[in-house]
Amino acid sequence: MSRIFISAAHKSSGKTTISIGLCAALTERGYRIQPFKKGPDYIDPLWLTQASGRPCFNLDFNTQTHDEIRELWEIYYQQSGLGFIEGNKGLFDGVDPNGSDCNAALAKYLDVPVILVIDVQGITRGVAPLVMGYQRFDSDVDIIGIILNKVASKRHEVKLRQAIEKYSDLPVLGAVDRHTELVIDERHLGLVPSNEYSFAGNKIDLIKKHIENQVDLDTLVTLLRLKRPVEKKQYKSNVLAEVRIGIARDSAFGFYYQDDLSEFADQGAELVCIDLIKDTQLPEIDGLVIGGGFPETHMRELSRNSSMRDAIRKAVHSGLPVYAECGGLMYLCRGIEWEGKYCKMSNAIAADVRMHQCTQGRGYTRLKLTGKAPWQPNVEGNNICAHEFHHSSLENVDDGLDYAYEVQRGHGIDGSKDGIIFRNTVAGYAHLRSTRSNPWVRQFVKFVKQYKRGAS
Repeated sequence: MSRIFISAAHKSSGKTTISIGLCAALTERGYRIQPFKKGPDYIDPLWLTQASGRPCFNLDFNTQTHDEIRELWEIYYQQSGLGFIEGNKGLFDGVDPNGSDCNAALAKYLDVPVILVIDVQGITRGVAPLVMGYQRFDSDVDIIGIILNKVASKRHEVKLRQAIEKYSDLPVLGAVDRHTELVIDERHLGLVPSNEYSFAGNKIDLIKKHIENQVDLDTLVTLLRLKRPVEKKQYKSNVLAEVRIGIARDSAFGFYYQDDLSEFADQGAELVCIDLIKDTQLPEIDGLVIGGGFPETHMRELSRNSSMRDAIRKAVHSGLPVYAECGGLMYLCRGIEWEGKYCKMSNAIAADVRMHQCTQGRGYTRLKLTGKAPWQPNVEGNNICAHEFHHSSLENVDDGLDYAYEVQRGHGIDGSKDGIIFRNTVAGYAHLRSTRSNPWVRQFVKFVKQYKRGAS
């Protein structure tokens, strides 16, 4: 089994595009690629999942312990021919100035060699000290090759290769030119997710062709000692499903951690996918989860589906256990105002949503339990590490609402509180990860089972 970590000198270097192309190209050659994404990202994993044909898992120092990271890595890496990690930001970038949470730290911890993607716009010979600096900054990081990205011309490529060959022993594995076909549309929160990109498959194919033509895949396969593994039985939970939990998965909502989804099955819950844009009624379910996404870009379609909006409102008000994050919170409110337009949402929670040009909450958050949430431990003080990323804020919020969390770091709903509680619903801006220190999936499913027994 082989492993590789795709990182870069800095963010926005094109490592996601390179990673998508490599996953797709190697998968087409018959290798079983298991993708991972470093950090609390939902969008890149969606693209990597589609490119590789295998679900992408997140590895994050903020929400997971080192043991949890290694355990998740080893479970799924061992089922593959290539454990493929895409980094976030630059190789040595992170929150901790000492580097304990950076990409390099993860690569060293899991003993994964690094391929460095370098955005070479505007540089020629200057690429040499950049490469040398990254090699020498931390010699314990095993950088094994370079992929040049956004190359302007063949002449530009020659100059770059000559400089690297003269001053470094690292091989240049590819030189990818600047091309509109390699650009994935972006907006206020980053790349457009593949679940709402109508031509995602075609885009991946175009990226794959560029990578095949401009990256030496044969050398890469040799360098990684890639072999086509014998097919192994995939892990499946053998826990009998006791409850059915609806989950919003459509072009507006799709931000979920893959291991959280697996945890639902392990806890005895069958997930039932719901399209809040197209479906007109809720199926027979015992609970509901509405994750993050971009309801603002689909607010007209969501608003037109008045029968589903009414069904969600009635479900919330009747006491159905509901958990909603960020985009899910927005959908549960009265409506969304964006760019001078206002569209009605489900009106399950007494608040209005306003979109802003600038982010209202971004980055890692730390929350303290208030003990008021229906399915969390009925104790105060437990801390939860999570993250948030939203351009929206809530206005005209009902003063009588309770909250599940006090915000210790981050913004949440108003800078001090997050997680609105209404009946058996908790809805907030924080994105939670189900871990040993915060087993929210287990707690939620347990509550759903109790609710089902009480309702029957």
